[in-house]
Amino acid sequence: MSLPQIQKPAPDFAGTAVKEGSFEEIKLADYKGKWTVLVFYPMDFTFVCPTEILAFNAALPKFAEIGAEVICVSTDSEFTHLAWSQTHRKEGGLGPDLKLTLLADRNHAASKAYGVLLPEEGVSLRGTFFIDPQGTLRAMHVHDLPVGRSVEESIRIIKAFQFVDEHGEVCPAGWEEGKDTIDTSNKLKYFEKQ
Repeated sequence: MSLPQIQKPAPDFAGTAVKEGSFEEIKLADYKGKWTVLVFYPMDFTFVCPTEILAFNAALPKFAEIGAEVICVSTDSEFTHLAWSQTHRKEGGLGPDLKLTLLADRNHAASKAYGVLLPEEGVSLRGTFFIDPQGTLRAMHVHDLPVGRSVEESIRIIKAFQFVDEHGEVCPAGWEEGKDTIDTSNKLKYFEKQ
């Protein structure tokens, strides 16, 4: 199993998703022209997964403000996604008002293409993939099952790439919107302020 390559076209994906209580066929090409955050997670009706999904769901307006869509993916079926999205949060579900898209990857095609499938278990590692509006993979984070992700870091990553794409300057470690960046033609200007 190998990971996709940064600066190359993101691997295609397609399948049935649950979006606001309905089934919908989606594919990567549907998101061309927008930033897309593909969020792989291990399994519905588990422990860490609902905390991540609900955090991404709560942040959907922030993603929309920066022109980004979020799609969560697991190897569960669309029927399991639907049941989980309709189960109340106090009972371990995602309901009643989930807006986030949940893509079913029952045949494991997307999980394999993005290099996150644990074949022995039939589940995905936690993988976050940042795809730019042209369909190029710009960043990815993959880690083991027991630790959840930071939604704020996902937003920061997109904002940083958007800044770089628009201004041509690079973003130092921990950069946040409004902070100094580095002009590569005059890097000392940045370092002299440190």
